[in-house]
Amino acid sequence: MFIQTEQTPNPATLKFIPGEVVMEKGTANFTSRAASASSPLATRLFDIPGIVGVFFGYDFITLTSANDDWDSLKPQVLGAIMEHFTSGAPVIDDAPAVTDAQVAAEEETAEEDQEIVDQIKELLETRVRPAVARDGGDIIYRAFREGVVYLQMQGACAGCPSSTATLKYGIENLLKHYIPEVQAVENAEML
Repeated sequence: MFIQTEQTPNPATLKFIPGEVVMEKGTANFTSRAASASSPLATRLFDIPGIVGVFFGYDFITLTSANDDWDSLKPQVLGAIMEHFTSGAPVIDDAPAVTDAQVAAEEETAEEDQEIVDQIKELLETRVRPAVARDGGDIIYRAFREGVVYLQMQGACAGCPSSTATLKYGIENLLKHYIPEVQAVENAEML
């Protein structure tokens, strides 16, 4: 098994590409070892001292380090990923996983805003999420209130120095261009 690594815009994160499907459907974001109980792979990765975040995409794993010391962490991470995939163990157990995305559940949408929300989600799915995934992260819709769209950044995008610029100048401009009702885009932490 050959595992590739890629830098991300976030210096604290590194993207690992195992050449295997990691998540058949959706993504999973774990910000602590306690939250990773449903994932044997995430638990194994959190056992490596210095790993503070694990994110699974379709064909990649993004890890966040507390100290950015990838020279010493990388061999341990590569070994853990290789051992996991060669063991045949699942990435996430059959038991329902409670990921950070489920904990921060999407807010109820007012009936009059449903069409706008559907348009926002469509643009995020087709235009934004693929680009963000290339950088080792994901973006999750949380709410639309009084013209403001609230989004949650995950993986390499969470805590990235350029995430604010991505939200304000990239995603906000895109959504405002296609959906006149959108006045601003904010980080879901502002909710």
